Amino acid sequence: MNIWPHGLLVTGAYLLGSIPFGLLMGWLFGSGDIRKQGSGNIGATNVLRTAGKKAAFLALLLDMAKGGVAVAVGIHGFAQVPWLTPALALAAFVGHLYPVYLGFKGGKGVATALGIVLVWTPWVGLLALLTWLLVAVVTRISSLAALVAFMILPGLEYFLGNNEALLVSLIMMPIIFWRHRENILRLLQGTEPRIGKKGSAS
Repeated sequence: MNIWPHGLLVTGAYLLGSIPFGLLMGWLFGSGDIRKQGSGNIGATNVLRTAGKKAAFLALLLDMAKGGVAVAVGIHGFAQVPWLTPALALAAFVGHLYPVYLGFKGGKGVATALGIVLVWTPWVGLLALLTWLLVAVVTRISSLAALVAFMILPGLEYFLGNNEALLVSLIMMPIIFWRHRENILRLLQGTEPRIGKKGSAS
């Protein structure tokens, strides 16, 4: 079987995932290089802290779209190739974490992973998103909201999703926890900043 066209698609998904929309929104909204401000992260939380609500909202949507578009290509264009959708999803996710355009130093993957889930298994994605929003509203701690949402994600995929999405969620969840290891330490110490508060963490 000739797999090179599929390999090109996976490469394209990685390059799409690598686009640093948070960094671009920081520049677009006049805040400059957000990697030198706040936490230094290129995710929406640091965009909110450094460039404001509109920039953060756009960064969040665009980072989600990276994962969603990659999965949509697999689902709607290549459903006959069962391994391709998981590969595209993970390629976009890894692209956000390790973007080629930024020397492989990227974000924590939450928004891109959420976009993947929302398009692939919408009910699971909606429940994960609602969980994130509920925890964020109650605690006003972005990292905790993300960790709780992705902690329950494999269970949601098991009961409401499909085997391929479950496999991808089992790969993404520990990676997201690893990328949040400093946040987890601050949560245990009670020093993790809350949404809307100035600070160096995210």
